[in-house]
Amino acid sequence: MRCGSSCWYYRGRSPPPETMTGKILIILGAVLVVIGALVQWGPSIPVLRWLGRLPGDIVIERPGFRFYFPLTTMILVSLILTLVLRLLWRR
Repeated sequence: MRCGSSCWYYRGRSPPPETMTGKILIILGAVLVVIGALVQWGPSIPVLRWLGRLPGDIVIERPGFRFYFPLTTMILVSLILTLVLRLLWRR
């Protein structure tokens, strides 16, 4: 019989990794829902309109060809995600 992380067996020790699988799947599902909502309604949110059109984003347009590389946007999103994740998983 298995018990959760509140079981006396786990006091002073962290639970085995397989007990975290459900929590990780729920968190990943919630993140995907948020990303899907941002993709769906992002253009109607004024703050997100400039995302992807920052100085430093590379756009090369030729007849019949368009290359878009959002370098500055990727760096900004990476920094924001790093700060948020550090705050969430801080011990």
